[in-house]
Formats: sequence, structure tokens, C-alpha cells
Amino acid sequence: MRGGIEMASKRGLILSHGDEAPAALLEEWLSEHGCDYVVHDVTQGPLPALDGFAFVASLGSVASARSSDPPWVAAEIELLREAVAAEVPVLGVCFGGQALSIALGGQVAPASKPQIGWFELSERVDAVPPGPWFHWHYEQLSVPPGGEPLAHSEAGPAAFRHGRHIGLQFHPEVTLEVIASWSRSEAELQKLGVSPEDLRAQSEVLAPLARRHAWELFGLWWEGLAG
Repeated sequence: MRGGIEMASKRGLILSHGDEAPAALLEEWLSEHGCDYVVHDVTQGPLPALDGFAFVASLGSVASARSSDPPWVAAEIELLREAVAAEVPVLGVCFGGQALSIALGGQVAPASKPQIGWFELSERVDAVPPGPWFHWHYEQLSVPPGGEPLAHSEAGPAAFRHGRHIGLQFHPEVTLEVIASWSRSEAELQKLGVSPEDLRAQSEVLAPLARRHAWELFGLWWEGLAG
């Protein structure tokens, strides 16, 4: 892991937002590479102090990054601002990417239409795999001031880099189990024209490729794509 060896010897912080959005493949990747970390569910207790953490990863959530309710949303955005100021690398995933964008002065707005399912990326840098990547979001992040777009999807910016930090508007961390859990909201999916059965079947086919792509993306972030 070359440049990641020093960081691997320190502990990272994963911010989760309830049982619905686990770190899944990200935890698997970190464990496989000998990286120590702690998972903190922000819905269950106050945010920890940033002191001593080598990186921060913020995961998905059913909450809106634009909202002041629940109170932990604003508190988490402030913690990400502290991480940026302290040059602690941040990886933001979907809600986490939106929270990172806001922390950096960007904006989050309702998406022109919800984006649920597997989508290829366009206008991407060569280092970011094209996908398809799994998306599940109703809101859309912007590339914050001073940031560099890394990829786009049909809905808008899908990934950005800002110094040592990366924000994503998709879910490289999901497993088949996570997708199956999310797709149980069948009435909502059908209202959006998404077949839960087709979504699960497509996921079965694409999961092995998506896992390889996730390993590439996590590795690029760790090795210095954001540096």
C-alpha cells in the first residue's frame, strides 16, 4: 500500500446513520488491508472528537444533508469541516458525499428525478472505473468551490475531489444483502417505475464486477487520488 502504510497503523472513523446503510464492502476492504477503524452510529450518540483519527468515512442515510433535523446532520457537517481543516482525509458516500460538499461550501438540491439502480459514469477521469455503480438518491450534490469533478452520471456530478477528500453520489460499498434490504420498499420503487425483482436480479449479475471496481476506488482514495 506504499503511501497507505503509515495511515494503516492509525485508526479511522466511519460515520454510519442507522442499520439501513452499513459500511459493508468498505469495512471488508479496510479489514483486508489491515486498516484499523471504529464505526460510530451518529443516530445513537454524540459525535466523537476528531483527535487521533487518520481518516473519516461518512456513509449513506435516509436523512437529508440539507436538513437541520435531526440535529446530528449539522453536527456531522461541522465535524467534516474540522476534518478538512485538519487535513484528515474524508471519503463521503452518497449522503456523506453531500455532507462533504456542503462542508466545503457546495450545495445539495433535489435531483431532477430520483436515481435508483445501476448506472454508468461519464466525463470521468481514467482512474475512476466506469461502473456500472449502484445509485440510490433523491438529492444531488454539487462540486464544491475549489473541487475537481471526477465523474458524472445522468443526474449530475457523481464524484469530486477536493484536496485529500473525495465525495461520491453513488454507493461503492453496497452488497447484495444491502440492496435486497433497500429494495423491500417495493411500493416506493414501483411508484418510481423500478421493478424490485429486476433490480435484485441485475444486482446478482453485476455484484462481482462492482466489488472489483469498489476495490479499485477505495485503493485509489487511500493511495492518494485525493492527495
